[in-house]
Amino acid sequence: MSGDKWLAALALLLIMEGLMPFLNPGAWRQLFAKLLAMSDGQLRFLGLASLACGGLLLWLL
Repeated sequence: MSGDKWLAALALLLIMEGLMPFLNPGAWRQLFAKLLAMSDGQLRFLGLASLACGGLLLWLL
């Protein structure tokens, strides 16, 4: 994969990450408050699920 594609992927990631705090900052704060209240095991499971979904989507593409 060329460097341009990596930069495009990074740019899309940053756009997606910035949408919720830009559009609805109150809900974004509430979400992070809930995340802070979760145990380490719950956060690890969410991270694993996110990795699996991202890997599956990348594999399908």
